[in-house]
Amino acid sequence: MTSGDSFYITTPIYYPSDVPHIGHGYTTVAVDTLARWHRQAGDDTWMLTGTDEHGQKMLRAAAANGATPQEWVDKLVAEAWFPLLQTLNVANDDFIRTTQPRHEERVQAFVQAIYDRGYIYAGEFEALYCVGCEEFKTESEIVDGTGEFEGLKVCAIHSKPLELLQEKNYFFKLSEFQDALLDLYKNTPDFVRPDSARNEVVSFVKNGLKDLSISRSTFDWGIKVPWDDSHVIYVWVDALLNYATAIGYGADEEEFGRRWPGYHVVGKDILRFHAVIWPAMLMAAGLEVPRGVFAHGWLLVGGEKMSKSKLTGIAPTEITDVFGSDAYRFYFLSAIPFGHDGSFSWEDLSARYQAELANGFGNLASRTIAMIERYFEGMVPPADAYTAGDLEIQRIVADAARSADAAVERFRIDEAIAAIWTIVDALNGYITENEPWALAKDDAQRARLGTVLYTASEGLRALAALLSPVMPISTEKLWIALGAAETIGRLCDQPLREAGTWGVLRPGTSVNGLAPLFPRVEQN
Repeated sequence: MTSGDSFYITTPIYYPSDVPHIGHGYTTVAVDTLARWHRQAGDDTWMLTGTDEHGQKMLRAAAANGATPQEWVDKLVAEAWFPLLQTLNVANDDFIRTTQPRHEERVQAFVQAIYDRGYIYAGEFEALYCVGCEEFKTESEIVDGTGEFEGLKVCAIHSKPLELLQEKNYFFKLSEFQDALLDLYKNTPDFVRPDSARNEVVSFVKNGLKDLSISRSTFDWGIKVPWDDSHVIYVWVDALLNYATAIGYGADEEEFGRRWPGYHVVGKDILRFHAVIWPAMLMAAGLEVPRGVFAHGWLLVGGEKMSKSKLTGIAPTEITDVFGSDAYRFYFLSAIPFGHDGSFSWEDLSARYQAELANGFGNLASRTIAMIERYFEGMVPPADAYTAGDLEIQRIVADAARSADAAVERFRIDEAIAAIWTIVDALNGYITENEPWALAKDDAQRARLGTVLYTASEGLRALAALLSPVMPISTEKLWIALGAAETIGRLCDQPLREAGTWGVLRPGTSVNGLAPLFPRVEQN
């Protein structure tokens, strides 16, 4: 992208029927990091997250807890979902709740628009339904139950019995969009990423699309169908529309025009809704389809997808209370190739924290600043003549910045971090090779010592800028320790696409003492 472009990105809106686990946190920090990167690169950035609060599952959970549905969702959002954003240091621009009037009114306007355009009709429906997924199931998603559910048809994801529903519903003519969708995937090959997700979507659509039931009439916890208030809009249709309603669809056309279309990052289990149903709905309304849908993999714990029902869910605070939010963000975004499944283990997290953060990045920062304090009275020294080794560091920094920005464009945060980390590794090797502590003993080497420590501190300046979207807290501490806040300006204002330019940190800048960025963790 060129600086100043519009970059609108969303997380899925989460179903708050239970507390968030590290899988929800993973999606959220990935989107936050992408948004922070684009914001800091000068793009007109907007990040949306939120909660999906209607549907049968929520109605039943509220009843089981002796509350009205609204009381129940208010409690969940206040006690679990807003705090998640603080726990993980997420800088979202908006948080939409599907029970907000701004959403409900605009959903009705959208559904009315596609009804008026002839894409909705009344019909009768009978199908097996999973309340857990809030979804009617196709043959391939239904399995025979075992154990207590033997003889019953169960959901392949939840392993819970399916319910046979017979309802008079309104249907969306999804089948009419098969060719238009296949053209979209063909003409915009990166509309669905990664390739494995794209292939799955193309093959699903090629197999033929059935019209979609878009209303329910057996319960009332939802947004009323505007032309028939005995029906509520199917929760998934209501949920998908948040991406448009939050940025002004039907109310603020200027804002909607500024932001839309956007990018959606979703877990692969909800890919079809976003890559098939959602663009078809937008086509029906005469609107642009999204810029793209990126499906990330699952976080596996002990080889299984995390889920509360199977007790494999881990609360983000279990990690952040020990390691901090920066380490959480760094670990999940660097250890797992974005778009693939990844396994979580405490051992791996602990080992990476120690090796890469504490010993790699943290130690590099601490010892560089300590040497400037010791040998140059806390002032960044000027560089003298550069050697080939010094120029190699400058090349690595420039290459890393370029590669990281290109990787972010591809939604590969893991590759961006790997590119930036070449600077950490190169500087650690550079300090070992140049032995500033030995140079300091020889007055004749004073100019050389200055060059080595300027090179290390300017490398740290680039690292602070490039890593700030991933680890905002520790990079801010480093920025202040380098004295950069006083002389260059705020870290969040540093233009990321120019971060690899050499010579930004000014000689004579006063450094400040730096406590360990990643303190030793005592584990039981």
